[in-house]
Amino acid sequence: MSDGSNKDPQRALVFATGDIIVDEPDPYSFFEPSRELLSSGDFVIGQIEVPHTDRGEANSTDIPAPPAAPENLNPLKDCGFNLCTTCGNHAHDNGVPGIVDTLDKLRSLGIAVTGTGRNIQEAKTPAIAERKGIRVGLIGYNAVGPRECWATSHKAGVSYVQILTHHEPSPRATPGLPARVYTFPEPDSVEEMQEEIRAARKECDVLFVALHKGMVHTHAELQMYEKPLAHAAIDAGADAVIGHHAHILRGIEVYRGKPIYHNLGNFVCVTHALTPTGDNNSPERLRWIAERKKLFGFTPDPDMPFYAFNPESRKTMLARMEITKEGVSEFGFVPCYINKKGAPEVLTTYEEAKEVIEYVRQISEEEKLHIRLVWRDGWVQVLEE
Repeated sequence: MSDGSNKDPQRALVFATGDIIVDEPDPYSFFEPSRELLSSGDFVIGQIEVPHTDRGEANSTDIPAPPAAPENLNPLKDCGFNLCTTCGNHAHDNGVPGIVDTLDKLRSLGIAVTGTGRNIQEAKTPAIAERKGIRVGLIGYNAVGPRECWATSHKAGVSYVQILTHHEPSPRATPGLPARVYTFPEPDSVEEMQEEIRAARKECDVLFVALHKGMVHTHAELQMYEKPLAHAAIDAGADAVIGHHAHILRGIEVYRGKPIYHNLGNFVCVTHALTPTGDNNSPERLRWIAERKKLFGFTPDPDMPFYAFNPESRKTMLARMEITKEGVSEFGFVPCYINKKGAPEVLTTYEEAKEVIEYVRQISEEEKLHIRLVWRDGWVQVLEE
C-alpha cells in the first residue's frame, strides 16, 4: 500500500473522513484496513456522529442514537486523527453528559475538537493543530437541526447555521399536487458564520470549514441551500469545505480554486441503532423503518445488520489534500469501499478503484459540478474542468 506520505517539510498531507460511528465490539478492527494510510497524514480530520458516554439518558425529538462507549474512540489515536468535529444532529441525543464526555475523551487522545460545547462560545471555538510549521484550523456548523440540539450562551449543544424551508404550491389547479420546496441559508445566520470564519482565519495558516448538511441516503441530490452555503464559507476565507451527514457520497466542486467536498459519506459507521431488534424496537424506530424505503427507495443489506444504510453508500472516499502555509496546493480523494464487516478498505490500484472513481464522476455530473478526475499513484486528483 502506498502510504501517501509527503516528505517535503514545507508541505503537509491532510486526510478527512465522512461520518464516524463506532458502536460495535472490537472497534480497532474497523480501522485496521485504513490505519496505515491515515497515520501517514500530518493532519487527519473526522466527524464524530454520536455521543460517546456511559452517562445521561436519551434526549432527542427524533430517532435517538444510542451513546457509544468512550473507549471505542481509542483507535482514532493510532490512526493519526488530530482534528475532529462533533457538530452532528445526534450530538445532543444523550444530553449534556454525552457532549461533555465526548469532548473530554477526544481531548484526552490529543485530538482537538470543535462543533459542540457546554455553551455556544465553546462550540464555535476552532480546533487548532500544528505540524511541519503549518497551523491548521477547523470549525464546524450543523445545518440540519434539530433546533433542540443548538447551543446557546447558557445551554450545551452544537454550533449551527440556520436554513429556511419554503413550500411553494403547484401553479396547476389540482388539489394535492406536491409543492415545490425551496431551501435558503438564513441571511443573518450566514453573516454570523462568515464573521466567525474570518476571525478563525486569523488564528491559522489554513482553515477548513465542516458543514453537517444535505438530504440523507439519496443518490446525487444537492439541496438548493448547499452550494450557496459552501460558497459563503469559501468567500469568508475557508481553504476547503468538508461536508457530512448524508451517509452517502455527494460530488466534489471547485469554487474559486478551492475544494468543496459536498459530502464525504460514511467512513467507519457501524451501529445496530437502526436495526429494530431487542431494545431497539421503539415506536420511533419502527416508524422510521417503515418510512425509510418510501422516502429514500432502499432496503439495507440484511447480511449487514450493523450497517443500516443505503448499499450504494459502501462506495466511499477519504478527502486528500496537500497544503502549505499559503493554503491547499492540490486536492482529490482516496477511493475506498466498505467491506462486509463494515470496515472501509483503501483501494490502491486503478483496477480496484475504477468503479468508485466512475461513481464520483457520475454523481458530480448529475449535481452539475464541473470537474476532471486524474488517477495518480493510489489517489485521484480533482481539477476544475
